[in-house]
Amino acid sequence: MRGVNRVMLIGNLGKDPDLQVLDGNIGVAKFPLATTETYKDRNGKLVSQTEWHTVVLWRGLADLAQKYLHKGSLIYVEGRLRTRSWEDKEGNKKFATEVVGDNLIMLDKRADGHSGNHPDSTEGYGGDDAPPMIDPTENMPY
Repeated sequence: MRGVNRVMLIGNLGKDPDLQVLDGNIGVAKFPLATTETYKDRNGKLVSQTEWHTVVLWRGLADLAQKYLHKGSLIYVEGRLRTRSWEDKEGNKKFATEVVGDNLIMLDKRADGHSGNHPDSTEGYGGDDAPPMIDPTENMPY
């Protein structure tokens, strides 16, 4: 049986995307994304819990992020988890788990009352300019 490695997040950017251009003119953007859950504890008090995720976007999505996203932007991102490892200067093994995005939808409300992507579209952006796989404004199956 094959495994499934899919991640769907809706959250806010913690800082502006950092765009780097690699050999072959390949763009890669990286930024932190905050997702916050709110629940009531045993005493009925509202509690918020924030998780931080590192999101990595490649090629066209990286360019899109650099052009339109900024600290605080609300986005839907879909992709897969990837864990990397390396050794630091002291020889200690380090790990980082990242979300490699292949679908992105901008969810910020615009000043003119429209939502979605620029300029007037509500379409998502896939890794190969594919249509979005899921519309987060509709009811999800769970």
